[in-house]
Amino acid sequence: MKLARRRLLRLAAGAAAVPAASRTGWSQGYPSRPVRLIVGFTPGGPTDIAARLIGQWLSERLGQPFVIENRPGAGSNIAIDAVVNSAPDGYTLLVVSTSATVSATFYQNLNFNFIRDIAPVAGIVRVPLVMVVHPSVPAQTVPEFIAYAKADPGNINMASVGNGTTPHMAGELFKMMAGVDMLHVPYRGASPALTDLLGGRAQVMFEGMLSLVEHIRTGRLRPLAVTTATRSELLPELPTLGEFLPGYEATVWFGIGAPRSTPAEIVDRLNKEINAGLADQRLNARLAELGGTALVVSAAELGKLFAEDTEKWGKVVRAANIRPE
Repeated sequence: MKLARRRLLRLAAGAAAVPAASRTGWSQGYPSRPVRLIVGFTPGGPTDIAARLIGQWLSERLGQPFVIENRPGAGSNIAIDAVVNSAPDGYTLLVVSTSATVSATFYQNLNFNFIRDIAPVAGIVRVPLVMVVHPSVPAQTVPEFIAYAKADPGNINMASVGNGTTPHMAGELFKMMAGVDMLHVPYRGASPALTDLLGGRAQVMFEGMLSLVEHIRTGRLRPLAVTTATRSELLPELPTLGEFLPGYEATVWFGIGAPRSTPAEIVDRLNKEINAGLADQRLNARLAELGGTALVVSAAELGKLFAEDTEKWGKVVRAANIRPE
């Protein structure tokens, strides 16, 4: 856990330096002044780090600071609302995560429609979740865990970093597809959830690679599978859940959005420059430290991902009857 935290802090610190000097060739075009990147989570987490890494790249490429502005709360809805109500001129951008597609159904009476009001711009990174269990759980594989859970319905505690979060949704999707009954126990963040999992008060958890990798390597937690469609380069021996539950996939991804009606030429320019960054060896290596892979997509492809995940997680929220606490 300490190493994972140090890695987060190192990434954040390394990404924080933004060059002040602008390139004169861009003085008459976009951007001609600083651009805000609105992040719906607190500093130091994966969303914030992804924002700072891509913000640094854009600052260097476009000659203007891309300034991170953290507006946490309500599953990133505070940040989304701020961007929706900003001028569609390319100077206020949203760092989008999977949370936005969950929140679209999870929260009632929102002042915006995520799909309608946020224009997709570019992807940044996909990060796998890992299904882990406490060593006391007598299951070495996913099929063994499913059999174990079916033999003891309702008595297995599934910890999560919070109600309505992507890790929570990954667990609910597993419950639905595996046909098992587990008790969801939400916590206020990864640290308290992991504390109870490590102490054996919870038995299973779905969580990001970075939070878990050191506990996995020391044997304090047993990994059963990754939630992505393909195996992870960090833990290549670990199967995917889809190998046992065909069609299962749950990933955390990050990207960039903009207010609706942002000019197409600005969206195209940002997409081109961000994708160039994702092809850069140094930036790619930094993203790999998050346990992720670069999400290189067109704006249209990112929009398709917005729609598909909103529909997918909406079905899970409704089927499991999940509501805000």
